[in-house]
Amino acid sequence: MLEETITYYVQNTACKGFLTFDNTSEDQRPGIIIAPAWRGLDEFAKAKARDLARLGYVALAADIYGDAKKARSDEEALALMKPFFLDRKLLQDRIHGAYQAILETPTCQRHKVGAIGFCFGGLTVIELFRSGTPIKGAVSFHGVLGNSIGEEKAATVPLAKNIEGSLLVLHGHDDPLVTSQDIANLENELTEAKLDWQFHIYSNTSHAFTNPTLNDPNNGLVYNQRSAARAWKSMQNFFKEIFI
Repeated sequence: MLEETITYYVQNTACKGFLTFDNTSEDQRPGIIIAPAWRGLDEFAKAKARDLARLGYVALAADIYGDAKKARSDEEALALMKPFFLDRKLLQDRIHGAYQAILETPTCQRHKVGAIGFCFGGLTVIELFRSGTPIKGAVSFHGVLGNSIGEEKAATVPLAKNIEGSLLVLHGHDDPLVTSQDIANLENELTEAKLDWQFHIYSNTSHAFTNPTLNDPNNGLVYNQRSAARAWKSMQNFFKEIFI
């Protein structure tokens, strides 16, 4: 299995992504971008990239913050995430850079690219989908779906007119970071645009349910093995369908 750090540029920012795929064959295969959670490109995101590579994909874990910046605390994570959360055009541009980077991988089928993301990364791949970037589909795992932090509201971008891909949202029913109105707003926007979307909601499941290192009920960050397995299987079925 090949693993390497690749540098790609978004405007003047050097981003250092983690690329991995099975290099025992030169055959082209679909590519999947992984958008990390709010602490940046960490070992969890790299592990998911390796899992996807073992499934036969070219996997690129994106560096959203640039210069391989990673947070060591929730306070640092909020400071890194906030500018991208509040400026959705900035976020779309940064994840689009990862899309351009994976296209340059010789083993990646350029017309078969998807994206997955976790927590803040879930929001990130939804924005990639909303931007009209020609991905086949995006999967959000316990994504942040709202448009405000406290009293501050995000500067959003209108839904692109040329979207042809599909969206799968995997969500915990007990997620304290997402309101029913957040869900309704996204569903209504996608429905009005006549896009192909799915929402899978898991019972007794909170935020960050795919991460086995988290057990913080007070903040709603709790691993759920059953929901994590179901969500990963749903993702596999989704990509098997759209990468025909």
